[in-house]
Amino acid sequence: MSKESAYFTLKSIDGKRDLKELKKELNKYPGVISVSVNPVKNTLAVDYDTTGVYQPQIQERIEKLGYEICSSSTETHIM
Repeated sequence: MSKESAYFTLKSIDGKRDLKELKKELNKYPGVISVSVNPVKNTLAVDYDTTGVYQPQIQERIEKLGYEICSSSTETHIM
């Protein structure tokens, strides 16, 4: 299992509805381990197993949900 974390800064996350939507939609992907959203800092962190999903797929889904991504980065974890 290869684990990575993707970090995104979004233009805006407006309240609990956005928070719930992001978590619900991203957790649908096989391989997503956890989704953390910080609406105060407009940041999103997704931990995932690369055998099930890749960062570009996650990024595409965020954009399809209507969120504008200001920046992103990825971190690979050696297990």
